[in-house]
Amino acid sequence: MFRSFSNVNYRIWFGGALVSNVGGWMQATAQDWVVLTELTNNDAAAMGATMALQFGPPLVLVSLTGWVADRFDRRRILLTTQTALLALAVAVGTLLLLGVMTLPMMFCFAAGFGVVNAFDAPARQTFVSDMVSASETSNAVALNSASFNLARMIGPAVGGLLIVAIGSGWVFIVNAATFLAMIVALMLMRRSQLAPRPKHRNRGGLAAGFRYVWGRSDLRVVFVTVFLIGAFGMNFPIFASTMAIEFGAGADGYGILSSILAIGSLTGALLAARRDRARVRVVIFAAGGFGVFAFISAAMPTYAAYAVTLMFTGFTIVTLLTTANGYVQTTTDPALRGRVLALYMAVIMGATPIGAPIAGWVADTFGPRTAIMLGGVAGLVACAIGVTWVLTSGRLHRDENRRFLMTLDETRPLSVIDEVDPVEFSDEAAATTPIRTAKKSS
Repeated sequence: MFRSFSNVNYRIWFGGALVSNVGGWMQATAQDWVVLTELTNNDAAAMGATMALQFGPPLVLVSLTGWVADRFDRRRILLTTQTALLALAVAVGTLLLLGVMTLPMMFCFAAGFGVVNAFDAPARQTFVSDMVSASETSNAVALNSASFNLARMIGPAVGGLLIVAIGSGWVFIVNAATFLAMIVALMLMRRSQLAPRPKHRNRGGLAAGFRYVWGRSDLRVVFVTVFLIGAFGMNFPIFASTMAIEFGAGADGYGILSSILAIGSLTGALLAARRDRARVRVVIFAAGGFGVFAFISAAMPTYAAYAVTLMFTGFTIVTLLTTANGYVQTTTDPALRGRVLALYMAVIMGATPIGAPIAGWVADTFGPRTAIMLGGVAGLVACAIGVTWVLTSGRLHRDENRRFLMTLDETRPLSVIDEVDPVEFSDEAAATTPIRTAKKSS
């Protein structure tokens, strides 16, 4: 489960990221609560607009951010983006403490955070592959998710308590200080042990990454699933905050809901770390599980019952996202990895500007329970698309043949036979993975 910790650079990275992620979740809680209760009168649509502005830039700038992640030193990119995020957090916190923050100003800052994160996200995701070996990449991605969700257990609850105790402005200032942990971690890394960037880089720009994804049916299924869940299912700030208000809870109650969600999320991430590799079928079934638990949580009559269901919701969503991320990273041509991951991040983050305003409007018009059920429908649709792909692509039939061959030839090493799972790796993926293709041919 923790095999990536054998790498000293990854240990340094994990510690810095954990501290920074705690601060990030504190700030996210404060920002949502400021927009919902301090700058508006419980306006979920305004909250959806803020999320759209924050998560829209990755979609708009995807052609540039993926190229930057492939072209330049990722460690330097991250040092630049983390410093910029620190400065933005200080600015927002100061304006809140001075009492001059307005909703249009918060919209502008949300867009600013979005632009910086548009460059930070693909560089951060691909940097994992620079720190660890190819065989450890999937595990490292899952542990990153565990760090993110462990912080999610701590950050929102602490953020909610700090909002009540000292005010939302100070939460932004505290988060600014936590960025220093990531900056220091990046500076302490042993650069000689980082993987060199590929000498040969595909010059096709974003178009090359798009053609690569489009040419692989397995990646198309993963991207469609992530889009549907990202657009309509991952609007937790809207769901949890409006449900907290419906149950009569305050900022601390909202923060606690976010932390309870993270309990299931952390469990999902750790179980993903135990798997030897990422599998498409896990993504498909997790989407269906998310849809089911979304409907269950929407029907809960009390705050406590709703909070319990969030653990299962968090488990399924993080299982889906961690597995999808690991699958994309481990099966993509290294020369195109930055652009493909930029597309992936654009899909997952760019889907929010589409779904968040819709979810906010539905929550305002029909109530938060209906908005949650809309996310559940998206999960079930994504699962249906994935199952249809498995049944029509012939992967299931080839998987059954593989198991039959294993029973016929028990003297053949399992590691060789099981190297390529036809349900998980398409023919297109095998063509871009020479080692696996050779073993399959043998």
